[in-house]
Amino acid sequence: MESQQKIIEEMQKVVEQMRIDDIEDNPDSEIETFACDCCGLEKPLAGSIEYSGYRLCNDCVLLAETGFALQKIKNIQELIDAMEDKRLAGLCDIIKEEEKRKNN
Repeated sequence: MESQQKIIEEMQKVVEQMRIDDIEDNPDSEIETFACDCCGLEKPLAGSIEYSGYRLCNDCVLLAETGFALQKIKNIQELIDAMEDKRLAGLCDIIKEEEKRKNN
């Protein structure tokens, strides 16, 4: 049985390669951004994946795939639910930044 560390390292390589492949296929994907449905942050399209109607950034794809591989999560909804606090914090930060820009 593979160690957890080995699984994590393998997932990091796979997910990074997905990001690189996306950039090679469409260089704009490194610049184009979207709001990740998992972490709530504005992230590049490169390396993002849609799971069950949710678009996840490359960082969250790594969390999801590692979670699946380690059998820590059964479906993407579990990760979305677990990340709710982070998403809300991210939205608050976005609102604060917009307020700063309006006031300057």
